[in-house]
Amino acid sequence: MRSLHWVVAGLMLAAGTAPLAGQGLADRIAKTRDGAVRLEFKARSGVCGNGRSINTGNDADDDGCPCGGTVRVALTVASGTVTGVHTSVGGHWATGSAEDLGQVGAAQAADYFLGLAERLPGEAGKRAILPAALADSAVVWPRLLGIARNDRLDRERRREATFWVGQAAEAAATNGLDTLATDETGDREVRESAIFALSQRPGNEGIPVLVHIATTNRDPDLRRKALFWLGQSDDPRALAVFETILES
Repeated sequence: MRSLHWVVAGLMLAAGTAPLAGQGLADRIAKTRDGAVRLEFKARSGVCGNGRSINTGNDADDDGCPCGGTVRVALTVASGTVTGVHTSVGGHWATGSAEDLGQVGAAQAADYFLGLAERLPGEAGKRAILPAALADSAVVWPRLLGIARNDRLDRERRREATFWVGQAAEAAATNGLDTLATDETGDREVRESAIFALSQRPGNEGIPVLVHIATTNRDPDLRRKALFWLGQSDDPRALAVFETILES
């Protein structure tokens, strides 16, 4: 009985402290009703920065931007709502008063910023996409694809999401871009962004879709854009398309 008493007491104590231990990032940020909040997390592989500029897909210090660093995000909060998102990689924090949350988990940060991107209005929602896309150990492309497809959101945010889907490392993302680019009922600029994103897929994964658009799409402007990006590749499938067009 005495042992059971201590077990129950321990469980009660754990229950009382659990909310503090498991407190989410959103809850921590929400404590600042007005002011600035800053946090940092590990950048994914290939992300480079010097505090002023950000490069992705680099393995070396090509532009004075060390790779494998830290993503730093400064948030502006007004009346409990995030109204500004500023992202940098590397470098140091600027001087100024802010609630500093320190280092947080990259996957946790990505989830939080994707949530902002899905619901915040205007520029803040668009700017929330970048830190999510830069986070280490986070699979973000499925939710980014959802943002890109959501015609209730503003065009600029959807184009930004489309771009980062194109930068995703997972080959499965190409299928989603195919849907965006070939959806004849979709927004034209979003479709154009999807064509560009396909051209940026690693290993020429987007080439078959670009070939399909270039040879079958009924919109001549989209066909021209697909042909343009095919022309930027050295893929033999692109050359075969050009040869077929010229011969006919």
